[in-house]
Amino acid sequence: MTRRCSNSRNTRAWAAAAAALGTIIAVAAQALSIDEDIRDIRGPKRVFADWALPVAIAAALLIAALIYGLWRRRRNRYVAPLLPFEIALQRLEAIRALMQPARAREFSTAVSDIVRGYIEQRFEVTATRRTTEEFLRDLLQSSNASLARHQGLLGDFLYQCDAVKFAALSLTLQSMETLRQSARTFVIETAKPEPPIAAQENHDSLPAT
Repeated sequence: MTRRCSNSRNTRAWAAAAAALGTIIAVAAQALSIDEDIRDIRGPKRVFADWALPVAIAAALLIAALIYGLWRRRRNRYVAPLLPFEIALQRLEAIRALMQPARAREFSTAVSDIVRGYIEQRFEVTATRRTTEEFLRDLLQSSNASLARHQGLLGDFLYQCDAVKFAALSLTLQSMETLRQSARTFVIETAKPEPPIAAQENHDSLPAT
């Protein structure tokens, strides 16, 4: 529907530009034409300078460019906001730059914040600015099926991140990638619509590392 509206606006914009161009050229051509027919007595004929037609064409092109520019501006004015899972996946891709053993603490903080922020936006559950214990305690009371399925390994995931942040636990590059992929899988799986309760499987997507 949006593409059809955009094509319609595009067609109208170019039609208006073409009409303006055709009108100006027609008027200029008529003004510059010299009628050699002397069968009738006519009044004085107005003569235009040689530069009139190029100026008219340039003006028409300018009008067409202005119309097209306005159309492009209106088209680009609305940008659909990203969904929570799209934001989370982009951030998980961006933290590849932190995947260095010397930056293990910075990486674990970032990947934990991404998962917490996604949960807060996707499920409307307070997850940021809370300890892991507080978050998991509230998660027990949540009625969301997706979070309930991943509750156990979400705890393992967050506790491992906490161990790196607060106990200076080191991480290998492989461990970092495992954490990142686990978070990515969790985001992708929970971004999908909830299946019927009878069809839900009791499986987790955040494997321990």
